[in-house]
Amino acid sequence: MSIKIKTLETMKHIKGLVIVCALFFIYACNEPQKETKVDGFSLDLELIADKLISQSQLQSGERVLLVGQPGQFEELVPLLQERIEGSGAIFLGARSIDDNHPETWQTEFTTFMDELGQEALANYLKDVDLGIMLPGATPANETYAALQKVLSEGKGRTIHFHWQGAYDLNGNLFEPDQKVDSFYQHVLLNTDYTALAKSQLQFDSAMRGNWIQVTTPAGTDIMFQIGDRQVTKQDGNASMDRMSSARTLIDREVELPAGAIRVAPIEESVSGKIAFPDAMWDGQLAEGVVITIVGGQVTEITATKNIEAVERELDKGGEGARSFREFALGFNPLLAIPSDNPWIPYYGYGAGVVRLSLGDNSELGGNVSGGYVRWNFFADATVKVGEDVWVEQGKLVR
Repeated sequence: MSIKIKTLETMKHIKGLVIVCALFFIYACNEPQKETKVDGFSLDLELIADKLISQSQLQSGERVLLVGQPGQFEELVPLLQERIEGSGAIFLGARSIDDNHPETWQTEFTTFMDELGQEALANYLKDVDLGIMLPGATPANETYAALQKVLSEGKGRTIHFHWQGAYDLNGNLFEPDQKVDSFYQHVLLNTDYTALAKSQLQFDSAMRGNWIQVTTPAGTDIMFQIGDRQVTKQDGNASMDRMSSARTLIDREVELPAGAIRVAPIEESVSGKIAFPDAMWDGQLAEGVVITIVGGQVTEITATKNIEAVERELDKGGEGARSFREFALGFNPLLAIPSDNPWIPYYGYGAGVVRLSLGDNSELGGNVSGGYVRWNFFADATVKVGEDVWVEQGKLVR
């Protein structure tokens, strides 16, 4: 009899443990994760969410929409929602860039978007104060494109938290790995945003009324002026107050990590030669490419290998492809090209990295259209503004 009683008590105890374990499992599965492991490296998503919201300086009542790719930084969504609502702002939901719409992302606001065409969608999003573009989101997505249309009309702002943009020294894009994840997290969380904004403002002021010259050891020697063109300063400030000085589409697209200034020079002022690193053109490796530009237009192309590929790409690019697009210069010391096993972090936003681009510059306030854009990175450039050297062979010196 005593054995039966003990057995019954034991069974009750086991049943209780099963219930506790089940409850713990359910809680664990639904609890937002503070970390996510990417290739063995643990990202601190709590701190990342804190930084994204602190840089947005949300005001009470602002309406916030997230856009992302399920499976990429998905754990950020509930963390951002918590902070958005905690600031007194309104969380509108999260919109997937594909047909996979997680139930936890859905709200009445996002569900209604399913029935809208592109033009109606842009009109629907006009009251969104802040869009946060999570990794995986690109302008090819209809929601992303609709938000860009809203921005181009002088409304709202977006944070571009892409986590991509890692290139080798020849400008070939590669996927982020553990090294890149660790690098980018450190930059996002530890950038001195006040100092970054100060240095970019000084460079903006220095360029006004002066000729800018970019040279490289390979033979680049090009000059231009910016006149009264807007200089977009990617200093990480995504506040609504900052938007009062926005004049172009990309002024309203705030990059995090941050670091580069971007400007479309006066087209007619751009003249000289650009000697490109060996890179892919129209799917083929072209070497020794040198392009001559006069008055903002490509007038001559030479190459030691595959000049035909260069010509084909520019022909396919159509209107604007043979025009100078943009000058960009990185100012973030934490995003500088590493000295060991060098690579170009985050779209060349690091201190001393130069981008000289071809194609459509309308989003920067320029006069070239057509849609074609080609970025070209220069890791060893020297940049002079008037008589002052700001960058010497890839190193920011002022």
